[in-house]
Amino acid sequence: MGEVVLAAKVTHVPSMFISEMPGDHEGCRQPAIDGLREIGKRTRALGATSVVVFDTHWLVNSGYHINCNKHHQGLYTSSEFPHFIRDLEYDYPGEAALGQAIADIATADGVLTRAHTDIPSLGLEYGTLVPLHYMQASPELKVVVVAGWCYDADFDESRIVGQAVRQAIERSDEKVVVLASGSLSHRIWDNRSVEQGLFKISRPFNEAVDHLVLDMWQTARTKEFLEILPDYAKYCNGEGGMHDTAMLFSVLGWDQYKGHAEILTEYFPSSGTGQCNVVFPL
Repeated sequence: MGEVVLAAKVTHVPSMFISEMPGDHEGCRQPAIDGLREIGKRTRALGATSVVVFDTHWLVNSGYHINCNKHHQGLYTSSEFPHFIRDLEYDYPGEAALGQAIADIATADGVLTRAHTDIPSLGLEYGTLVPLHYMQASPELKVVVVAGWCYDADFDESRIVGQAVRQAIERSDEKVVVLASGSLSHRIWDNRSVEQGLFKISRPFNEAVDHLVLDMWQTARTKEFLEILPDYAKYCNGEGGMHDTAMLFSVLGWDQYKGHAEILTEYFPSSGTGQCNVVFPL
């Protein structure tokens, strides 16, 4: 019987790359990098065989989509931030059976979900690549990606997909890490201010709500958080509509989850958005 061995909400801010470059910003994102490295360390210590990523940088239509190619290999440059992420090589095995099982269960439960097992040109997005890069993921770790942003989907559909992920994992022989890759609030600075706003939040309101949410997670107020999630996503510009977070909490047990979150990377603003690395004990 398979199991979820680690679950986390993780950052994928591109500024981690400039943090490693000589210059004025060298070291600026070291806490974020260290948090992802700790998740990678725990992943290896737990003997994880696969990772499922809810990627908010994969926007889809016509149902939910899963990239469970047998092999993921490519050279990635971000079309959004080519000055931050360029020529990033990746080479990971996939896990077609797990991805297909997720799609089959979700579809049977009323949410159309498509698994893609053999489209070599369907590459990975940076919501997946950046965390895996800084986690220093083992080349044997099998990667399955669930699109974290299904246009016009609602949270109940994402709850069903997250539930399908949990059921598929438990029916497999895999030891799986589940990552929700996305920010907290996500109001990026306008174009005139973006260069000056690298280390600042764009709206004090968003920062206040971000801290409230982190407190809810740390104090196991899961039901209360899920009640405000739709408004949080709407009024604080949730990345990908925060569907990654909805799917993560569904994997955890939805409103029955009682765990106290562990903050690995303290809250930090990045280009107007709110970021952190958080592990949810199982």
